[in-house]
Amino acid sequence: MSSEQSKIDAILESPVEVLSTMSADGKRRWLYPVLSIGRFWKSRRVVAWIFILIFTLLPILKIGGKPAIFLDLLRREFTFFGLTLYSTDTLLLMLFLLVVVATIFFGTALLGRVWCGWACPQTVYLEFIFRPIERLIEGREMKRKRRDEQPLNFDKAWRKTLKYSIYLLISLALAHTFVAYFVSWERLLVWMGHPPRENWAFFIMMALTTGLVLFDFAIFREQMCTLACPYARLQSVLIDSDSMIVSYDPARGETRGRRNKKQREDEKAGIKLNLGDCIDCGACVRTCPTGIDIRDGLQMECIGCTQCMDACDYIMIGIDKPVGLIRYTSENVIAGKSANFIRPRTVLYGILLVGLAATFITVLMGRSTIDVDLGREVNVPYMPMGDGIGNNLRFRLQDRQQDSLVEIDVLEPAGAEIRIIGATPISLQKGHHTRVGTFVIVPREAFVGGNAPALFEVRADDGRVEQVRFNLIGPSGGSQ
Repeated sequence: MSSEQSKIDAILESPVEVLSTMSADGKRRWLYPVLSIGRFWKSRRVVAWIFILIFTLLPILKIGGKPAIFLDLLRREFTFFGLTLYSTDTLLLMLFLLVVVATIFFGTALLGRVWCGWACPQTVYLEFIFRPIERLIEGREMKRKRRDEQPLNFDKAWRKTLKYSIYLLISLALAHTFVAYFVSWERLLVWMGHPPRENWAFFIMMALTTGLVLFDFAIFREQMCTLACPYARLQSVLIDSDSMIVSYDPARGETRGRRNKKQREDEKAGIKLNLGDCIDCGACVRTCPTGIDIRDGLQMECIGCTQCMDACDYIMIGIDKPVGLIRYTSENVIAGKSANFIRPRTVLYGILLVGLAATFITVLMGRSTIDVDLGREVNVPYMPMGDGIGNNLRFRLQDRQQDSLVEIDVLEPAGAEIRIIGATPISLQKGHHTRVGTFVIVPREAFVGGNAPALFEVRADDGRVEQVRFNLIGPSGGSQ
């Protein structure tokens, strides 16, 4: 055997695992996490079903005539609880996204991955819908594992068929709910009421989305958290030694070790053993949905689901030890230092979050109800028109508040006039963009160096006014 082959064999035989869901040879290691029902799991179940209800109702409930959350990509309108941001609200959209990012930074610095363990749709649906169905149909974890390792038989086939059929129906419902955030339920119901040949693109989209949801929750599962989600990678940057995490207390638990009958009797009699509280039962490892050993310290794969805490507390109660060997705490507290919530990182993130939120609110309050987007038509840059120079401009108007009639006028430069292509006054529908073509004619002497700054005014029939500046182009010197 060559030395190169020996090295390869040594690597393949190594007990070291690159990831908790991957064996040393690179193959997928399927996990069968044991359910640990405790006080944290019961609390998470309540929170999970609240979030499932929220996720389902957000595209259905309407505020101000629009769904609570509606990300209309086709019309480039983004509605959040009655507030609609348009593609022209570039600054507001940027500030909104920055507020979201700052909130993630601040929340993670304080509470670690509490979002992942308690509210993330991946965790919520997998742990409280898909896995319970799996346990109901295929039995508990060890029985399911043994059945999966056996050749295909009738018992295995009907259970798998039933499970994946139910998974498919749930995935179909989740896919429609997800797509409703982007196209609305009203449009979905219209498409669903027509034959597939009339809306083949919709049916292809829904088939792909349903397939992705099914693949995620039936096959990919915890790898979404350990491999695909970028938040796990950000965790090491966002948290510090004072952030709240799920952690094992080695000072109390080590030296870990199982007790024989005599040692258990000695402990009950009050005789101190040279052992920590951890009896090395492995319950925390068997229950972990990402397959890690929390006793090895903070790891990227930990999603803060608290299953190890419930499992360990159950064992501690059973051996008459205090609960909390694995608990919500920080690395500094575990090391015997004091808790410190107010620190440079949280102060900086807090100031950043408040500043961005205040800026967003200020810009939002100062946003005009009439949006004016002005551009030049793509044709001849300018043209002689009578005694002046004409510019062919395009106005894109939107009334964000109500239906209205508007007129456009040019205030500068002196002597300029505007000719509207189409009827005036211009009718605007609330929330809709209206394109208006115009010719602006300016005296030749108004151009200096080929440019003439212009000021336009858009007036609504209820007295609202919006002004916008635009640079007109013409002959240099104004004499050509």
